[in-house]
Parts: sequence; C-alpha cells; structure tokens
Amino acid sequence: MTRRRPVSAPAPTTPVIPGIPPAQVLSRLAALQTAPIADLKQQWRELFGKEPPPFNKAYIQSRLAYRIQELAYGGLKPETRARLEALGEQLDGGNVVLRRIRADSRPLPGTRLIREYDGVQHVVTVRADDFEFEGRPYRSLSAVARHITGTRWNGWTFFGLKGRVEA
Repeated sequence: MTRRRPVSAPAPTTPVIPGIPPAQVLSRLAALQTAPIADLKQQWRELFGKEPPPFNKAYIQSRLAYRIQELAYGGLKPETRARLEALGEQLDGGNVVLRRIRADSRPLPGTRLIREYDGVQHVVTVRADDFEFEGRPYRSLSAVARHITGTRWNGWTFFGLKGRVEA
C-alpha cells in the first residue's frame, strides 16, 4: 500500500512592497499632482499591496504622498502608534461617531452658526455633544437643516462649514 503525501495549498503570497530611495521622493510627489486616476490606482496597488478604495482623486493622492514618504523615510514606531491610539480613545471615549468627526473640524462649543434661508436668519449654537436651535437640542447639523428647509441637506454644507479653507 502506497501512501500519498497530502498536497498542500500554495502559501498565500504577501505582496512585496518596494522601498523608495529618498532621492526619488520629491519627483514622485510632484508626479502625483498630474497623474491620471488610473495611474494613481496602479501606484496604490504597488505601494499598499491591495486594491484602492473607491474614494476621490484628492484622497488617493494624499494617501499615496504619505505612503511614498513612509516607505522612503520610515513610518511611525509601534510605541508611537499605540500612544496615538490611546490619546484618541481619551479624546472620544471610544465613541465611533465622534471618531469620524475630526476634532479640529468641529466648531468649539459656544460657537454660533448663522444662516439666512428664505429671508429668515437662523442661529444654531454648538454645544459639547449636540446643537441647539430654537431652544431644542439636535444631534446633528443635518437635522437642524432638515427642520429649517423641510428637505434633506448636509448640515455642514448648509451652514457653510464643509469645504472651507483653513487659515
């Protein structure tokens, strides 16, 4: 009786991410600005070893720029990553919704947002965990905008906070 050796499945191959010489960083960063989206997605595959996300060109460019520099100069140390994650947990208390909103993009509590709509001036006060409009709390600016207009709006856009240029 002859025994056959079991045929093992091929080991999954981990993508080989190329190192980037520091001398190439500036030229590669400059090339990102004029590269078509198809080229950016191909670079993503090469530098991250996986398919690119379905996000816009500006997002992909910024992440590629970071990755190029990371591969050339080195990334964050594991201790630094752990410290940043711990600080993030302290800031948002583990609240996933707050984690999605960048701390520096949310107006400070006490800020008054003013928007004129249909000839009426509307004032919203930013509070620590919500927004106050006409003496009532709202969980989001979108809910306030919906109350004012009767239609769905992105609250950040409605109040002119989205897409603003920071000083």
